[in-house]
Amino acid sequence: MTAATAPVADVWTMSRRQLRRIRRYPSLTVMLVGLPVVFLLLFVFVLGGTLSGGLGGSSYVDYVVPGVLAMTVASVVQGPIISVAQDMSEGIIARFRTMAIFRPSVLAGHVLGGLLQAVLGVVVVLGVSVAIGFRPDAGLAGWAGVLGLVVAFGAVLTWLAVAMGLAADSVETASNVGLPLTLLPFLGSGFVPTDSMPGPLRVFAEYQPFTPVTETLRGFLLAAPVPPSTWLLALGWCALIGVGGYLWARRGYERRS
Repeated sequence: MTAATAPVADVWTMSRRQLRRIRRYPSLTVMLVGLPVVFLLLFVFVLGGTLSGGLGGSSYVDYVVPGVLAMTVASVVQGPIISVAQDMSEGIIARFRTMAIFRPSVLAGHVLGGLLQAVLGVVVVLGVSVAIGFRPDAGLAGWAGVLGLVVAFGAVLTWLAVAMGLAADSVETASNVGLPLTLLPFLGSGFVPTDSMPGPLRVFAEYQPFTPVTETLRGFLLAAPVPPSTWLLALGWCALIGVGGYLWARRGYERRS
């Protein structure tokens, strides 16, 4: 193995370790994916009749699915928070440090494993959405845009989740530290239009990360035009969260180790 391929091999090895952990504890994945499905069914069948009044006759399920997809990514990345906290509390990191491996591969393995969970969760939620009446109009380019945005948003949120797991004092704390990521989609355009919100909350809702991501996903799925300001803001948030999460994770890894 050459010096150039060794880091790739190490990252792949650590990723396989995370995939085995996911397979060994399927209940965690089911719980993380099941939460968005429950919210999807709740908002469509229980609250949809009330909340759809301001949509101008549009189907509420078509409106709410993109928001639930964004929430799915935020929900599923709670898994890496817990798995990172477990690694830091069990002493396995100390063993990795004594091995001749590419040091960032440990964190990269968590990120790739969490990203795979996020994509799987989005596929499951999309399947349930279609089953209850969601009919996307996306073409090939639209689906490519959905996949690209889900992967990008999932990757940057997973880096942030890894940093949160490193910052957690214990596994018990880690199970709660990512709760704001799950709640933040509710303060955006995922479930109701932002223009129905009061002034200060509306400003926050329009510019927080989940709103431009949700609006971009909605445009891709429904074959609707997406203003450049919206998808550029979505990409800007992805870049900012990704860089910030990576630097925070790297610093936390060095300090905790």
